[in-house]
Amino acid sequence: MQLSVIILNYNVRYFLEQCVLSVQEAISTLDAEIIVVDNNSSDESCLMMKTKFPNVKLIQNTTNFGFPKGNNIGVEQASGKYICILNPDTVVAGDTFIKVLAFAERQINLGIIGCKLIDGTGDFLPESKRGIPTPWVAFTKIFGLYKVFPRWNLFNQYYAQHLRQNETGKVEILVGAFMLMQRNLYVELDGFDEECFMYADDIDLSYRVLQKQKTNYYFHETTVLHYKGESTVKDEKYMKRFQSAMNFFYQKHFKKSWFFEFFIQIGIWFFSFVKMFQGKTKVNPLPEIAVFYSSNKKMSEKLPSILKNKVLFCDFKKEKMVNSCLIFKGKKVEIILDNQYVSFKKCIKIIETLKDKNITFKIFPKNTNFIIGSNSRNDRGQIIKIE
Repeated sequence: MQLSVIILNYNVRYFLEQCVLSVQEAISTLDAEIIVVDNNSSDESCLMMKTKFPNVKLIQNTTNFGFPKGNNIGVEQASGKYICILNPDTVVAGDTFIKVLAFAERQINLGIIGCKLIDGTGDFLPESKRGIPTPWVAFTKIFGLYKVFPRWNLFNQYYAQHLRQNETGKVEILVGAFMLMQRNLYVELDGFDEECFMYADDIDLSYRVLQKQKTNYYFHETTVLHYKGESTVKDEKYMKRFQSAMNFFYQKHFKKSWFFEFFIQIGIWFFSFVKMFQGKTKVNPLPEIAVFYSSNKKMSEKLPSILKNKVLFCDFKKEKMVNSCLIFKGKKVEIILDNQYVSFKKCIKIIETLKDKNITFKIFPKNTNFIIGSNSRNDRGQIIKIE
């Protein structure tokens, strides 16, 4: 088998459904499998999987084992030459795996491949490519020096700014939302380190791959939508786990002097505090109008009462009509993309192309009864049920 896609889920039932739909579309021409590992969700995720995706391998854990162990359990059941660790709050394009696998087959001494990630508003996620968070690199990140001196390599290693977002190349650290690598290498490394519950596991795995003299790559030729804020509510528990994760990584790989330890403790506290502050959900103004990009006229007539808003219907066959939303310049507009007629790849492209602070996006996944999306990378997203 060519590929096994491992999706670890915890209480994100609707995002999981959309993710699996997109993966099914993306592996339709490949010899591939999907393995969903559920970490004891309480939101009917498993019932949904059994009902809607009975042919997808589902592993139901009886407790929340965390990110590393949950994924390791999934990989144990995988049969593919390659595995892809994929977050449930992602949407892949129809040709994502075809492109990434083709790239993988051309490489020598391959480590991990990551790809271009955007959030629900269309903004590029800089953690798609990162450097090793050494003490100096961590310092430049914590105190924002990479923003102050964006052209200075000395200060911009945290987000691997030697590579542009639309440039493929070698990087050191990749994010666990999308990681593709050979299963044999993953097994050789004993997978994610289960001593780390979450948050530093992807840094640690990427780093250990480098220690094996393998090469990690950022691949820009496919874009994956990652809602990001959905899998974790950033509260006090989040801050403590993030702090613990960073402690884990530094103690494991960077045994330094007491001064280093002191700096790292101060930095971790500051960085995790900022993370928690950023994660506070903001109340966004409601859109003044919704633009429904579809071919389903009847649904467009139902939406105003569901959304409690005006709805402009745009026939998907007339793509240029999507741009008609731009005539509402200065007004809040929400674009709803009907996946029954608009492929996931096209949805991602539209979100990336039309990104604007006044435009929000939702997807109406095919064969579902909900509209889904996120207006911020820091919140848990929005789900609108269609009765």
